[in-house]
Amino acid sequence: MTATVRIEHTVVDFDAWKATFDRDPIGREQVGVRSYRITRGTDDPNAVSIDLDFDDAAAAERFSGAIRQLWESPQAGAVLASAPELRVLEQAEAHAY
Repeated sequence: MTATVRIEHTVVDFDAWKATFDRDPIGREQVGVRSYRITRGTDDPNAVSIDLDFDDAAAAERFSGAIRQLWESPQAGAVLASAPELRVLEQAEAHAY
């Protein structure tokens, strides 16, 4: 069953945060990320949500531990304006129109 790691946080500057995200310090593909989506608040473009999709919950949980370690680094502190919130979600249903 597929799983998603949803991360929500406010960043200091979206462009600076995105440059850090694009450097991919964890190696998303190597740790099992199959796809991701980044969204921003329409009322606050520095309010960022990221959904990272995995084949299963075990892979999502392993990634969660790695990303939490990254958040403790000085590199993360320079771009994050708020503490990230992270949830591991399992897909219950999907439907496209």
